[in-house]
Amino acid sequence: MRTQYCGQVTAANLDQIVTLCGWVHRRRDHGGVIFVDLRDREGLVQVVCDPDRADMFTVAESLRNEFVVRMTGKVRRRPAGTENANLTSGEIEVLCHEIEVLNASVTPPFQLDDDNLSETTRLTHRVIDLRRPAMQRNMMLRYKTAMAFRRFLDAKGFIDIETPMLTKSTPEGARDYLVPSRVHPGHFFALPQSPQLFKQLLMVAGYDRYYQITKCFRDEDLRADRQPEFTQVDIETSFLGEAEITALMEEMIRSIFKEVLDVDLLAPFPRMSYAEAMSRFGSDKPDLRVTLEITDVTDAVKDVAFKVFSGPANSETGRVAAMRIPGGAQLSRGEIDEYTKFVGIYGARGLAYIKVNDISKLSDEGLQSPIVKNLHPQALATIIERTGAQNGDLIFFGADKTKIVNDALGALRSKVGHEKGYVNGKAWEPLWVVDFPMFEYDDEDKRWTACHHPFTSPKDEHLDLLVSDPGKCLAKAYDLALNGWELGGGSVRIHRADVQSKVFSALGIGDEEAQQKFGFLLDALKYGAPPHGGLAFGLDRIVTMMTGAESIRDVIAFPKTQRAQCLLTEAPSPVDDRQLRDLHVRLRQKVETSVEVTKD
Repeated sequence: MRTQYCGQVTAANLDQIVTLCGWVHRRRDHGGVIFVDLRDREGLVQVVCDPDRADMFTVAESLRNEFVVRMTGKVRRRPAGTENANLTSGEIEVLCHEIEVLNASVTPPFQLDDDNLSETTRLTHRVIDLRRPAMQRNMMLRYKTAMAFRRFLDAKGFIDIETPMLTKSTPEGARDYLVPSRVHPGHFFALPQSPQLFKQLLMVAGYDRYYQITKCFRDEDLRADRQPEFTQVDIETSFLGEAEITALMEEMIRSIFKEVLDVDLLAPFPRMSYAEAMSRFGSDKPDLRVTLEITDVTDAVKDVAFKVFSGPANSETGRVAAMRIPGGAQLSRGEIDEYTKFVGIYGARGLAYIKVNDISKLSDEGLQSPIVKNLHPQALATIIERTGAQNGDLIFFGADKTKIVNDALGALRSKVGHEKGYVNGKAWEPLWVVDFPMFEYDDEDKRWTACHHPFTSPKDEHLDLLVSDPGKCLAKAYDLALNGWELGGGSVRIHRADVQSKVFSALGIGDEEAQQKFGFLLDALKYGAPPHGGLAFGLDRIVTMMTGAESIRDVIAFPKTQRAQCLLTEAPSPVDDRQLRDLHVRLRQKVETSVEVTKD
């Protein structure tokens, strides 16, 4: 029906007859001559309709935005001074000979060039929203990125193998989406949170280089970079160690950014331990573009009169940290109050500060703050020395449980850094974060839990700590961060039964529970399991960063809202009683979402 895409008509086609199909992006009547901007996925081309051809011109007069049309005409150069440098077709126009309306359109709910649309409007009318040039660019870039992943992995000998979408519910940190079985009353499938267990089974089966671009599902609270269903580039390989896996994945990410964006990421990526990242930046995915750092002052304030500091400083689970803001003494009280509200989101009960007016006077004469009078000169001197504060600076403090301090100051560091310009000017700052702890202690349940998952291998030199001191045990785990986002994470897996048994013991998982939850994997590991490990990248996040979008919803064709709803299809939705009976499910009350499962 067409000779080429609208956006591909250029000066190379001068004097050619072309036939184009697309949507009327805009129609303009200029004193008897009608101009139509015709649009398809590759862009726009200007079509000129002269009144000399009466039949054609009559059709042109009837055109409205979003009509689907087929237009034939001759390519000619635009008059001097009317070129459009922003379009690939900006040097030419098409003199129309014939128009066929393939389908008319009602008035769309919004104009495609309206930049002030609410997200509710966009998601409700997602089909129209997806026609917008910005969204089409996002979708095309997503496709190119996925293909770049595939080309690299294919060249390195990885093969694409699908894993099940209906599987067994296993504990992996988030709630599972459950699917009731009609054939087996009272039993449920789970949608996979990741292909983790299956990709390990594939390694045992001898498929030593596997990958899959697949959907994963987690029933958790949402935010800008989360969706109930998301796309993961899942990768696993045998007979490679931690350093070899991260080197290969680093090469892949550099290759993809070069191919898709023509960006050269620095090589090699810097590496930093989890402990250092949390100490200096309060985050295991720090944005290294921000030049601000967090300084630990816990030991310096253990004996001060200020209980807000000395309390956490003398607690095994507490931390007191400081963050210097160069020139920050200029911040107004109102700005400081806003930052105080901000850290409250992360559990901080306040935001202490000191404005440094004269560091030669370590008292309220040279340091401006309500807390100075409660800090002795030695503590103040240590704080000034460690932070490197100078006259005119401001120092923010966090004092609470270590997690709250890290979360609050880590988020504040990024917010202040970007708002006030404390950035290094680099576009991309990748970082490998390594040496993660194996376990974290759950104060509520009084037991150790796996930081990653229970199949992550401990460092070889830390095997004895699995029994003697799990809290000091480090894992062969690694995350790749970029500009404050986690692009992907993974680990070397446990392939030895004796090591797996020790890890389960540290987690308080007995033999019977382990067999019940993970029996199919544990049984497979008995049959000559190779050393293996892998990594999974979040495709949605990577594309979001590449496009500069504010949310991953802008790079997903049909996303859910922050309440896990699809406004386009109105899902989730009620189902009729017959469907529920077939599934042996009965609603307790129509107004509740909980269900009661009964067997026939």
